[in-house]
Amino acid sequence: MPTLAEYLRETIAVLENSASDSLAAAMESAVAVLVESLRAGLPMLVCGNGGSASDAMHIAGELVGRYKRERRGLNVIALSANPAVVTAWANDYDYDSVFARQVEAHGVAGGVLLAISTSGNSKNVLAALEAAGALGMVTIGMTGEGGGRMAELCEILLPTASRDTPHIQEAHICLYHFLCDQVEERLAAEAPAPAPAA
Repeated sequence: MPTLAEYLRETIAVLENSASDSLAAAMESAVAVLVESLRAGLPMLVCGNGGSASDAMHIAGELVGRYKRERRGLNVIALSANPAVVTAWANDYDYDSVFARQVEAHGVAGGVLLAISTSGNSKNVLAALEAAGALGMVTIGMTGEGGGRMAELCEILLPTASRDTPHIQEAHICLYHFLCDQVEERLAAEAPAPAPAA
């Protein structure tokens, strides 16, 4: 059983090992795609299960609200955030298609799906990626080392250098905070937040 210091050193090692040129290039592509899509008012959909569902809602919170800068709200929807939709569809049909159904409802060509799966093999996340691809959405995947089946379905892949779920999730927080920061910085510079109503 690791001590706290040992655990934190393991986390630091994952972050350092993830800081590759290929990940930096993929991140820049993801930021550029999101800036272009959100600038046009197109939707960014985010999905994941468990801790990744919480990450999806965290990302939506940062971009609909604010990360650090004043700006207009952005069209971002976490597909795990509506329990009535999730539980109704899962109960009446199945859980494997619960995100794909929402992609069908909210997705449009030119929009973006950010799919999060630590293994890269979550069935409902893969189904969402397939649905998004069929609609002409840009697909971005945030996952662990290797990417699993997700790697085949994502135009842009953001993998971390670990196969351990907790460490992958810790790295994902750093990645999506950077993503939110870069998207917000570029969009805020182009279109400052409107003045408050009198």
